[in-house]
Amino acid sequence: MRPSWIALLVGGSFGLVAAGCVDRRTDEATGAVLYRRYCAACHGLAGRGDGPLAASLRQPPKDLTALARNAGGTFREADVMMTIDGRRLVAEHGPRDMPVWGAVFAQQHVGEPFAAYGPTLDARALADYLRTIQRD
Repeated sequence: MRPSWIALLVGGSFGLVAAGCVDRRTDEATGAVLYRRYCAACHGLAGRGDGPLAASLRQPPKDLTALARNAGGTFREADVMMTIDGRRLVAEHGPRDMPVWGAVFAQQHVGEPFAAYGPTLDARALADYLRTIQRD
């Protein structure tokens, strides 16, 4: 075999492997979109715990714009993601069917590379968005 063919085969093989690691979903939502879809009904559009369903809840929703302030000025990303995806129990949320969106997010990513390990891309996107709405 000629060296150029070997390079082509090796390069093509790497390309096929890399293609398997790409998220092929075309409807990938941003953190802001996910927040509006899954969180705003309780936590409010601005994240201050004043969503339209807030008054009907036993415990008022947390002001998500104060997460960093309430944690001594540090946005605790890992804690936020574990709260979103249900790995961290939050008493105010009641049982795991809070709704804890982690199960929903995990179901949407079944079969994707690395989907079984750690937080979903959706929990990551939501945490990244929540970081942007923090206030002093």
